[in-house]
Order: sequence, then structure tokens, then C-alpha cells
Amino acid sequence: MPPPKMNMNVSREAAGLFFKLMWALQFYVNSRLGLVSGVKSAEQYAQLSSEEKLKVREALWEHPKLLDTFVADNPASLSPDELQIVQGWKRRVAGKFYILRFLKRYAVFLSTDKDARVYGVLGLYDSLADVMYGHPLPIMVEAVLLPFKERIIYDGLLMPYSILFGAGIRGDLNEVYQRAKQRGNIVESLEPNAPIRQPSKVEKPKRDWRPLLDTLVETTEQLHQAETVVQTRAFGVLKASARLAQAATHDPYNLNELYQLARRTQTALRQLENALNWAE
Repeated sequence: MPPPKMNMNVSREAAGLFFKLMWALQFYVNSRLGLVSGVKSAEQYAQLSSEEKLKVREALWEHPKLLDTFVADNPASLSPDELQIVQGWKRRVAGKFYILRFLKRYAVFLSTDKDARVYGVLGLYDSLADVMYGHPLPIMVEAVLLPFKERIIYDGLLMPYSILFGAGIRGDLNEVYQRAKQRGNIVESLEPNAPIRQPSKVEKPKRDWRPLLDTLVETTEQLHQAETVVQTRAFGVLKASARLAQAATHDPYNLNELYQLARRTQTALRQLENALNWAE
């Protein structure tokens, strides 16, 4: 089944504006560098194959001064507001990223550099969940992020890597995301004067469940002897789930440990199910 539709992309009007500006810019770059022959207009350039556009796109970001000359020459007769959008693309962020989440507001990108910054990125005509459909999260991609109308988009091309990540790496990446979310450090705009999103207020729990769960874990650890295999396996589920709940209250952001305890609970539950099948 296809993924559910999410409101995590710009409007169709905004997407149309983006491609109008991007194709005009890339047509200009192609005209200056002569990478693809026979292209007479931006409209004709827009009809080129992805492979042909890729060469021009790479040349654009390798020669950023061409962006300045495009704005200065204004060969496409763009309005001042449109030129300002293109000029803002000098603040692009390029490199490898992990796509961690597809949220209603945006897709969550995590940079692979030492800063490990988290970005909220919008799709264009299609949501990023649709563009990346079939790739299990997290996804490593090569991308260029651009400022656009006080939000962040990508330049129209994502290059995914065919890499599957183990539970340990997934836990580490999710821990970085959770910390950024907690502290309000998710970057939602590349504009220099964009308002900073305030950290979301986290309500304090009405009751501290840790002492009760500590007692529960201590009690369940005393469950050793059982009359049947089903009872033994049921005790195992109780012990594993109690340890998981204990860890979730004591250190909720230690995702590596939570993943491990969740897998142990799943294993204990499967063993109980097998025991029930054998008992029939």
C-alpha cells in the first residue's frame, strides 16, 4: 500500500515558482558552460532528462559564482522578489544526510557531519514520503537543502544510498533527533533572520512511577519456579516488559537500551506464543 498522504510539502503554486526559478538558473548555467547542446530556452531545458539535468545541477553548485552573475544579469527578467529567492540559495546546505522521520510538518533530515544538525525539510510537488517510498528509514541521501520562503526545501534531486542500518545506529540517530526536538534545535529555515522555534514545553509527569517500577522489577525477578512451560514463558514476558518500563522511566532517551529491551520483550512474547501453540 502507498504511504498515507501528509502535508509535508510546499503548495503547488510555490513548487511551480521554485521550478521556474531553478530551470531558469540551470538553463543559464548550461548556456555559459555548454554542457548540454541544442537547448534554446528554459522551457526546453525543463524537458531534458534527469541525467542531462544532473550534469548541469552539479556544475551549478561547483561554480557558485554563476549564481551571482545570473542574479546580476537577470537574463530571465525575474522580479526583485524572485531574484532575492535565487540569491538566497547561496546559503544552501549540501552533503550527506539521514532522513529519520516523515512528519506532518516536514521530513526530518540529520546531517552526517560532526555538527549533526537536524533540519525540517519540505517536499515540492510530491511529499518526501512519496519520493522515498520503498526505502526503509533511516535513509542516507545526498542532497542540497535550500532556503525558500522562510522554509527549507531541497533542490529537486535526492540521491539515496542502498544502505540498511542496524538497531544500534538507528538508536544513535534517533537519540540525536530526540535531543534536538527536546531543545528546540530543529532547523526549519536557512534565512538569516528567521525566528527561532522555541523548545516545546514538556509537561512534568503527575506521578513519579520509578519507585513503583523498581519494586515491580525486583518482585518479578523472584519468579523462578513454574508448574508449566506456559507459566514460565508468561513469567518471562512479565520480567522483560517490567525491565522495559523501568528503563523508559529512568532514561527515556537511551534509545539503544530501549531497543534492546523491546527486542527481548518481543522474544519473550514469541516464546509464550510458541508455548501456547504446543500446549494445544
